[in-house]
Amino acid sequence: MVQAFDVPVTDRYQSVTQHRPGELVVEDTGLGYTRSKDVVLLTAVSRKRTEPQKIEFYRLLVENLQTKCGISPDDVIVSIVESDDADWSFGRGRAQFITKELT
Repeated sequence: MVQAFDVPVTDRYQSVTQHRPGELVVEDTGLGYTRSKDVVLLTAVSRKRTEPQKIEFYRLLVENLQTKCGISPDDVIVSIVESDDADWSFGRGRAQFITKELT
């Protein structure tokens, strides 16, 4: 996200959940992908991004997961959920994007 979406390095909020075998069903959607037990299902919540930014994000994500973690590109599924500035509060009950505390 830092590279593709140009977000600050410290803009990091992550929730990681591991599932036991059989708790997560992830098919190939008819594309012929071979999934392994190491499948990664990633949901990113983000401000609106351009299509080229999203395509670059997908490319970099798969490249980095394969290079650094040995995860097959067939095992990476991504969904981006877009939100507006009013949908974010980073603490203290404030809407920092609206108040311009963050840009």
